[in-house]
Amino acid sequence: MTDVGRHPGITLYTMSEVVDVKGYVGNFDVRILKKARYVDEKECTACGDCATVCPVIRPDEFNLGLSSRRAIYSPFPQAVPSAYVINVNECLGHNPVVCAKCKDACDKGCIDFHMSDQEIVENVGTIVVATGFEVYDPTEMDEYAYSRFENVLTSVEFERLINAGGPTKGELVRPTDRKPPRSIGFVQCVGSRSARKGGSYCSNTCCMNTVKSTLMLKEHYPDMEIKVFYIDMRAFGKGFEDLYTRSRRLGVRYVRGLPGTVEEDGRRGLRIAVENTTTGKLEMHDVDMMVLAVGMKPASKTRKLQEIMGLQLTPDGFFLEAHPKLQPVDAATRGVFYAGCAEGPKDIKESVTQASAAAARVIRLMHKGEITTEPITSMVIEEKCKACGKCAEVCPYNAITVDVKRKIPAAVNTAACAGCGTCAAECRFDAIIMNHFTDAQILEQSHAMLETEPHNKILVFACNWCSYAGADYAGVSRLQYPPNVRLIRTMCSGRVDEKFIWDGFKMRAPVILVSGCHIGDCHYIDANHWTEKRIRKVHKNMEKLGIRPERLQLEWISAAEGVRFAEVMKRMESLRQGVTLEEIDETVRILTST
Repeated sequence: MTDVGRHPGITLYTMSEVVDVKGYVGNFDVRILKKARYVDEKECTACGDCATVCPVIRPDEFNLGLSSRRAIYSPFPQAVPSAYVINVNECLGHNPVVCAKCKDACDKGCIDFHMSDQEIVENVGTIVVATGFEVYDPTEMDEYAYSRFENVLTSVEFERLINAGGPTKGELVRPTDRKPPRSIGFVQCVGSRSARKGGSYCSNTCCMNTVKSTLMLKEHYPDMEIKVFYIDMRAFGKGFEDLYTRSRRLGVRYVRGLPGTVEEDGRRGLRIAVENTTTGKLEMHDVDMMVLAVGMKPASKTRKLQEIMGLQLTPDGFFLEAHPKLQPVDAATRGVFYAGCAEGPKDIKESVTQASAAAARVIRLMHKGEITTEPITSMVIEEKCKACGKCAEVCPYNAITVDVKRKIPAAVNTAACAGCGTCAAECRFDAIIMNHFTDAQILEQSHAMLETEPHNKILVFACNWCSYAGADYAGVSRLQYPPNVRLIRTMCSGRVDEKFIWDGFKMRAPVILVSGCHIGDCHYIDANHWTEKRIRKVHKNMEKLGIRPERLQLEWISAAEGVRFAEVMKRMESLRQGVTLEEIDETVRILTST
């Protein structure tokens, strides 16, 4: 952090938050709210004279309330910048008659009670989202008695206790009597891997953090009795299994089972009831202190940032990468990358690795000074545009601007456009052309495929990234599926216009399949949601016209699902065989007469 603060090419904004992001790759405008610290950070030398005279005492957040601080304080040791900050909600100095002792004590005159928040706008080419995580609050898990007994601590509070710079200078003591505990119990998976409370996911670091803590305790307190209550230990990293084995050899007892109840005895010790799933017996364990290995959860501002930047989230609330294998640090929005626990729980090594990867991706994108975009972008025909705003509504990348009130035609920012084609499919006035995937090109493919014996063919619209790749995977895997399948590749299922479907039925296609990425896994953020809505609309119209809706199918097939692609094609062939020539003729008659 010190190196970052000193680097001439890096501007560090502390006590700041991003309030808005506009623009596109190569040209993002980031609006930042920099909160007032009421101390001139360039002049302050962190001498501490101001804190000495401050009469306001509050719990220290850095030490999780295990020590105290003043209303004017340094957030944590070696903070950058090395300057004090005033919590204005606690300070009495707004009225100098009441206090202002810190201002009198500061010989350099660094304190300014009239300092106000600043709004800063930075123009940047790329963005790396590294918002970190928050620890789970175990208060709701009353079975562990965290809110009832002082000697029940979280793993983070325990870390501060054994840290040399912590409130006890590294000496482990019980909060109740300030004496070293003779026995400690660690409880794993608190707030993790739970369907009821906390998260259902594994928080990745808890097991090895506990193993590390047991090794440190055995090193400094060899006679201490240590017990670990767990579901199963996950020592998957390099050298982790060796550390786990070493911990067991030093006498740490691992009990497979989580506590059901925790009660306090007469000397403020803890009695833990555990069902040992290895022996199948209910056991009682007495310890002086209990440590809860709390899990990770997404940062509190994750949802707000997701809305500001148009990003995706996983069901667990972390940011979703563009592709878990091929683009593990990229967001679906071009020019945005992830690092650290913003994308999911991970340890320091994984966070550093991902940060390095994100930096490399940024360099790769920006080192030329200009960005090359794909030619597959949308183009608006202004003469046809009615400025209805539908295209701007459906664009996953906010690449289209339109003034509905003033009836100014839509305009496409080609640098931001990713080429999904959803806007062209949704436009009712044919005012948008999708370069390289125009309506005419797609319809010509459809006509060519259905020119001869259309009643024997299955017409399939497949998205480039998932379904079309799934078909390719089925082929290279030599999976058998009907040879009468005719594939039309589109960049996204969102590109499949209603007119393509109606035209296919007019051309005597017995069945039509629209396929794309799974919901939540779309290459174009959420474009396939519009596909789903469009197909539902076509199904309703088919029912009104007297055409069997089953003849139009919608399936989600990923690039790795070659087997599923083959199965779907076999099902489509079975459906095709159930469509008679008379039904096809009737469909053509209905569509040509409406």
